[in-house]
Amino acid sequence: MSILAKHTKGKGGPDKIFRISGMAKARAAEVGKENITNATTGAFLDGNGHLITLKTVEETVKEIPFSEAAEYATIEGSPAFIEAAIEASFREYRPNAFIDGVATPGGTGGIHHALFNYLDDGDTAITMDRYWAAYKSICRETGRNFDTFVMFDAEGNFNVQGCIDKLREYAAKQTNVFLIMNTPANNPTGYNVKLNEWEAIMAELTAIANNGRNNVVLLMDIAYIDFAAPECRKVFQLFNNLPENFLVLVSFSMSKGYTMYGYRLGCLLCVSSNKQEVEDFIAVNKFSSRATWSNCSRLGMLVMEKINGDPVRKAAFRAEQEQLRLSLLKRAELFMKEAREIALPVCPFDSGFFVTVPTEKAEEVAAELRKSDLFVVPLGEGANAGLRIALCAIPEEKITGIPQKIKNALDAVGE
Repeated sequence: MSILAKHTKGKGGPDKIFRISGMAKARAAEVGKENITNATTGAFLDGNGHLITLKTVEETVKEIPFSEAAEYATIEGSPAFIEAAIEASFREYRPNAFIDGVATPGGTGGIHHALFNYLDDGDTAITMDRYWAAYKSICRETGRNFDTFVMFDAEGNFNVQGCIDKLREYAAKQTNVFLIMNTPANNPTGYNVKLNEWEAIMAELTAIANNGRNNVVLLMDIAYIDFAAPECRKVFQLFNNLPENFLVLVSFSMSKGYTMYGYRLGCLLCVSSNKQEVEDFIAVNKFSSRATWSNCSRLGMLVMEKINGDPVRKAAFRAEQEQLRLSLLKRAELFMKEAREIALPVCPFDSGFFVTVPTEKAEEVAAELRKSDLFVVPLGEGANAGLRIALCAIPEEKITGIPQKIKNALDAVGE
């Protein structure tokens, strides 16, 4: 008889991404890392496999006295940090609404709090069927259910109607309708939901909020937003003057845009036309923070405060971010060009760390690719299965030929 609590049944098992990344590292130790391609890691690497970091961030870290950085941070995060997170997220497209936030350990912590505090036990969160696997894990951990709609229609466009149909289904089942949108630069596809698509989704969410039966919670995961074109932030202007029972939560992360992956700092932002809802948001999420991780990285907060508070430093930082974005885009353009030339199917891509090649035989194809020392992550099941290729981890000089290798592997398994 196990000592574990009953609710833990079914938990555990290796993380697929880290497992395959481990296989790649083991193979690199055998034949040399220059002889393999590890396209599994969700971090921006250079040609030598080293993490690319931003000089402005590194210099700012070094300026902060250790004794100051080592102090406890406040549970909710300092006001200057929260303001910096708001500025970094929205820039010139800040919504005309009440906005506040709480510090979280990366974007993951914000997603945890959102699901835990805005869904009841047994309620369901909705997202597209090509999604970051941690969403489902967090739902499992917090006693919430998880459901998806097909992300792309037959023409390769974002499946707005599928999203609307799923929203209506759950509006008939539960009070709070909860939608997760990981965009722009979706993980794993790199798709940016377009403004006209957003407008249709927001119109439906607003109608649900106004039906007299439901509340609406929209959670935007913007972990990769700094690798999308700046105009992608125009969507935030759709959050002006929403119904008071329509809450927007934005999960901001310092990991990618600030190249501070291991510092584990993010911020869950709340956008509402109702001041009381924002005050309630702070109260319950501060309580949840104290009951889980307590407080977050003070050093990360100080870095954001110093960058946001110094116009010269901020300009230098933003210029570095843009250079990084364009560098990643060059990798993606090369991959997509070669894919088009050989008719390799790829999910619609706009920006970000990853591209996805759809295949119902993802596990078999990934195994076939490992024979040629190309390591990718198989994701999903059935019609939503595919190979996630982390372009962020592949130097530009190694991208040439990868689409052809994938095409050969697909042919080899009869896909």
